[in-house]
Amino acid sequence: MIESHQIKVERTAHYYTIGQPGPKVKYLIIACHGYGQLAQFFIRKFDVLAREDTLIVAPEGLSRFYWQSGAGKVVASWMTKEDRLSEITDYANYLEQLHQQYLELLAPDVKTILFGFSQGCATVVRWPMTHFPAFDTLVLWGGMIPEDLDYKPYKDYWGKKKIHVVYGSEDQFITAERVAFHQQLLAEQQLIAEETVFNGAHVVDRDALVQLFEKIRRDEEA
Repeated sequence: MIESHQIKVERTAHYYTIGQPGPKVKYLIIACHGYGQLAQFFIRKFDVLAREDTLIVAPEGLSRFYWQSGAGKVVASWMTKEDRLSEITDYANYLEQLHQQYLELLAPDVKTILFGFSQGCATVVRWPMTHFPAFDTLVLWGGMIPEDLDYKPYKDYWGKKKIHVVYGSEDQFITAERVAFHQQLLAEQQLIAEETVFNGAHVVDRDALVQLFEKIRRDEEA
């Protein structure tokens, strides 16, 4: 008889940064890439946010693979449907450890912003739903909250977070039906989000990124 087993092992995770930790940092951005991307390229979109008071950390998904059956470039993923709960646990633990590592190097009043693009949206929501870390703002870019979770029991936790939903007008994955479904899902889960639409496709647009973070800074400093 074939039986399934699991064993916990230590492994090496990769991440990239823009900026230096220190007491002058007011904003810590943890940016999670989408399916089939690498953090070292994804983080380049955030160079427009580089400032002395901002530290950007881009962790990379733990699962790497060849994009085109062994002949293409190497990319990464956060999870698949195979043994998904274990993969969620693993990346949630990884992100929690990374976050805590940097919080120890920053001022106590630093503002943490969780940013997810595409598949990374679910990642930056499942992690808080596992460990409930202290953070201030959630940005869902080109994606949505996981629909299989119940957020209502944690209304006090989520009610203190500012949530931004951002997507491109030409995003091939964000249809009008998908937008309506997500809006209804947020309402049912009693989550308040601000929606922003930019002219573009399924990408992290630099101009839209700058505008969003200018607004986040204004709101935080008001």
